Amino acid sequence: MKISELFDVKGKIAIITGGSRGIGLMIARGYVENGMKVYITSRKAAVCDAVAAELSKIGECISIPGDMSTDEGRKAFVEAFKSREDNLDILVNNAGAAWGQPFDQYGGDGYDKVMNINVRGLFFLTRDLMPLLENGASKSNPARVINIGSIDGLRVSKMENFAYGPSKAAVHHMTKELAMHLGKRGVTVNAVAPGPFESKMTAAVLEHFKAQVEASCPLSRIGKPEDMAGIALFLASPCASYLNGTVIPVDGGIHLA
Repeated sequence: MKISELFDVKGKIAIITGGSRGIGLMIARGYVENGMKVYITSRKAAVCDAVAAELSKIGECISIPGDMSTDEGRKAFVEAFKSREDNLDILVNNAGAAWGQPFDQYGGDGYDKVMNINVRGLFFLTRDLMPLLENGASKSNPARVINIGSIDGLRVSKMENFAYGPSKAAVHHMTKELAMHLGKRGVTVNAVAPGPFESKMTAAVLEHFKAQVEASCPLSRIGKPEDMAGIALFLASPCASYLNGTVIPVDGGIHLA
């Protein structure tokens, strides 16, 4: 098989949660540029609509704003998507949150927010979209679920983000659980564990400690948009049709330190 066929994703339909900024936007742009029909969602409707309009200048991108951390927001999004499409090829569960606070003051609201968005929302959105993922999927051409974890789910962070690392470790383990159960239904489930990339979530850290972060990386740099787009395109392509239940660090080797 030729490389052009191994990596061909043209015409595939994808959903990217949290697709209006950061890692989600990097993936959305990579998908749109390579001929995929991309739906993005995020809680801020104006931003989501504006990003979709911008990406639509180079391909096909549709905005369906929504809050994936609530049952109401998730259900409204799923119904809106179902009104447009009968099947789904790729679901990228990227929407996420972090909450930093000293241990003795760490609040329940922050803890619940992180867990509801990063773990609960991911699970139930995947469940609710499963009928569409199954439509058109097969053993040789499975639909894909791509969960965005974090290297903080592989190591212990020095930051006081006490819910974030455990939530991402849960994402990694849930990826394997879902892979075991959904593979027989024609859906693969894999995770990406990013290291530092430029995003709103990492802005404060990179503003003050970028040099230290880069020094901690064996490749001496932070991630670039094409690094994230590349792994997401690989996982969506025929190349990855036999890959299931993996957690792939994309961090230049930082998690090894």
